[in-house]
Amino acid sequence: MQDAYDVIVIGAGPAGYHAAIRAAQLGLSTACIDRSVDDAGEPILGGTCLNWGCIPSKALLDASHKFVEARTGFAELGIRTGAVEIDVPTMMARKNAVVKGLTGGIAQLFQGNGVTALAGSGRLLADRQVEFTARDGAVARLSAKHVILAAGSIPVQIPPAPLVDDIVVDSTGALSFPAVPGRLGVIGAGVIGLELGSVWSRLGSQVVVLEALEDFLPMADERLARDALRIFRGQGLDVRLGARVTEARVQGSGDARTVALTWQDASGTQSLEVDRLIVAVGRRPQSEGLLAADAGVTRNERGFIEVNEYCATGCPGVWAVGDLVRGPMLAHKGMEEGIMVAERIAGHKPLVNYAAVPSVIYTHPELAWVGKTEQELKADGRPYNVGAFPFAASGRALAANDTQGMVKILADAETDRVLGVHVLGAQASELIAQAVIAMEFDASAEDLGLTMFAHPTLSEALHEAALGVAGHAIHMVNRKKRG
Repeated sequence: MQDAYDVIVIGAGPAGYHAAIRAAQLGLSTACIDRSVDDAGEPILGGTCLNWGCIPSKALLDASHKFVEARTGFAELGIRTGAVEIDVPTMMARKNAVVKGLTGGIAQLFQGNGVTALAGSGRLLADRQVEFTARDGAVARLSAKHVILAAGSIPVQIPPAPLVDDIVVDSTGALSFPAVPGRLGVIGAGVIGLELGSVWSRLGSQVVVLEALEDFLPMADERLARDALRIFRGQGLDVRLGARVTEARVQGSGDARTVALTWQDASGTQSLEVDRLIVAVGRRPQSEGLLAADAGVTRNERGFIEVNEYCATGCPGVWAVGDLVRGPMLAHKGMEEGIMVAERIAGHKPLVNYAAVPSVIYTHPELAWVGKTEQELKADGRPYNVGAFPFAASGRALAANDTQGMVKILADAETDRVLGVHVLGAQASELIAQAVIAMEFDASAEDLGLTMFAHPTLSEALHEAALGVAGHAIHMVNRKKRG
């Protein structure tokens, strides 16, 4: 191991490994430090996203959705099956195999691009020095011309519901239940809570989701959030809003343990007994212990590292990206920041367009959006036009027997520039990319309306919504709405 590099990256999650690979591609000697280990205690790359977040959760979401389709949806299509059963151990084994393949792929990319992977923990010292503690406890001091902090985030814990073994768990534990819980409680109706609640609900759990806020998904478009709540409740998710948990007490012993939940809502004190409880109230930056007192980097009161629009800290040559800094805690946002920083170190001038960061909730139907919501535009007093198109009028959605949801486009009333796009429906996570591209190129709703879309496709819903902004939609009665 050498003791000096052009770039040292602390953290090998999406933001960190993208930064490290791109820096190495640009000819910079690069090391990436990460302390993550797998269940066997072996070093593993990819951070939370690949190991305990995005990837394993999507493996379970897709498997559980296919299970529901086979059990309840095939008959309507003329497909007859015998009894459909779930094999949780096999599902978990496949999830683990997917994770292992992807994390192993990062190790190969590091090797192929010349990135030095250092298994252990890193701490930033003064003058761009990094204290590296290897897994065997050996401590070395490394130096770099540039240091990129990419340590990621960890689940938030709350005093009323401390984690207990495998019965009161965070999002990581919820990905590894050995069997389907009979009754499952979820604290938090955000992205993580809804996705994990959906997985186990589809597999047979009676799921109650407790959300302290009175509004459902306030960061999403109000209309689509309202429709999504109705759909999720229809699928069996018992979502209770305005429910502030006051206690989660484990009772009983051995396999007979349960969790007694107590919460307050508008009607007073409520209680419920569940077999497992998931605490999914958000994540916080993993910045504690990352910085020496004289490192020269500022953290705010919430633990986020202060950076400018280029992800540069107040200390020359030190950068921070991903979940450690302001903005949504999204893997793709961190990836782009990591690449931007690596390229700026190499003398290039890229930017991240924070106005065009897509968000996705991988339930079914999926909910995805980019840009402004209608409530934000109203609050800003900005005039806008709306175009919307339901998947119930889409030929491809009807053919696929998957017609829930809609596409909604918001455009500036004067310039017609697309300000926001919101999708509730099948493959919303794929459709939203078209909206992101349009917004990156500063497209107008008319530009999208003049673009030819293949028929029949789900994408045509975006086309029709764009036409609807000016009242020109073909496959529905036009009622042009102005904000």
